[in-house]
Amino acid sequence: MSAHDDLTHLPVTLRPDPSRVVIRPFIPADDQEPFISPNQSRAQRITDRVLGLDKADVHCGLTHFTESLEKHHRDVPQVLLRRFHEVNGPVIDPGAIDAEQSLLVGAYFSEEYSFEAAALFNPSIVPHPDQTGVAPGDVRLLLSLRGIGEGNISSVTFRTGLWSSKGAVTIDQPSDQAICPRIKAIPGGAADDPGVRLFCEEARDPSEIVLFPVTPAQRHGIEDLRLVRFVDDDGNATYLGTYTAFSGGAIRQEILRTTDFVTIDLTALRGPGTDNKGMALFPRLINGRYAMLGRQDHENIWLQMSDDLYSWEAGVRIVTPRYPWEFVQIGNCGSPIEIDEGWLVITHGVGAVRNYCLGACLLDKNDPSKLLARLAEPLIRPDTDDHDGYVPNVLYSCGAMVHQRTLLLPYAIADSFTTFASMPVNRLLEAMVRTQA
Repeated sequence: MSAHDDLTHLPVTLRPDPSRVVIRPFIPADDQEPFISPNQSRAQRITDRVLGLDKADVHCGLTHFTESLEKHHRDVPQVLLRRFHEVNGPVIDPGAIDAEQSLLVGAYFSEEYSFEAAALFNPSIVPHPDQTGVAPGDVRLLLSLRGIGEGNISSVTFRTGLWSSKGAVTIDQPSDQAICPRIKAIPGGAADDPGVRLFCEEARDPSEIVLFPVTPAQRHGIEDLRLVRFVDDDGNATYLGTYTAFSGGAIRQEILRTTDFVTIDLTALRGPGTDNKGMALFPRLINGRYAMLGRQDHENIWLQMSDDLYSWEAGVRIVTPRYPWEFVQIGNCGSPIEIDEGWLVITHGVGAVRNYCLGACLLDKNDPSKLLARLAEPLIRPDTDDHDGYVPNVLYSCGAMVHQRTLLLPYAIADSFTTFASMPVNRLLEAMVRTQA
């Protein structure tokens, strides 16, 4: 039998919206040789020009920028004032200036950024932290997505929704506002790379949170967040998510950590096991240790174990390409899902003409290095409707979930937009080929 026969494609599509913008920090490029000024930075020259305006011009300029920004943002004066305090001293010469000058300087070191102007794809999904008021059998959802904006730079954005006991999925209309988090170094972090703590208390719902690059290692993108609800042995739950930080010249794996999506930590992972993409954490400890899937060699799925959430050594190869649709590469799409029979892993396989298909496999619950079963045919493969987009012939996901023995799989089409499918877990397992290889 083919698993595809029992798959239900849901009438839900999420497409990028260029009108969704966030105010983010802006620092002009430094002077380049032979034009470097030994006495004054470019940022300081800009500031001095602003401070050289008379009060009428300051007021007029500030009114213009504020009115423009208030069409898309709340509390604009507060945002601009905070931006002034962020640059006053670290970027420009510290000084005490009047209120309107402060706001205008803040405006010159800010920019509006359309964070999903080009694409909205590579989703992962977890139960929402707040299930208050949800009817029995229903589950409230939290979805992460990769948005691509100006400069082909990736950020992470969120959506909320509901999965009903009858199988319907509804995604809430996102807010027309987006907030810029307050950004601080993580107290007690590594001296040379402490990570950042983002404060998102101004967001009225998760769709207003945008995780855009804020460190040099992330400069060209925060890519493919794989969220998981991680439950400690004491029953406490934390939301963790591995992702790829791209500096423009190098990649590294980092991890998101939060309990409430109000305060969010972003920290680098360390060790030789973090040198490639695709890392996804198991949702609990296994035999007292953290467990992670990854694609260390660009070709196979590997299992890594660690006593330290932030440090990972090389792992063991556990799933290799076997069928034509995965001859080029096989990888995990997100965190393993615990079911009675073992660990269900949604996979991607790359075949001829660089087609990306979605599949699945099953790992042993007590020893996930053991592959128990896998799909011989793709669960979902690109067709004519999936061809056109930013990257043709690509289907991809960064995480699925199971509720009441039904799989809900959000996935991206052509690296452009996102849709959903569902399937009974029993039928998926019946379609797998048992294997010890």
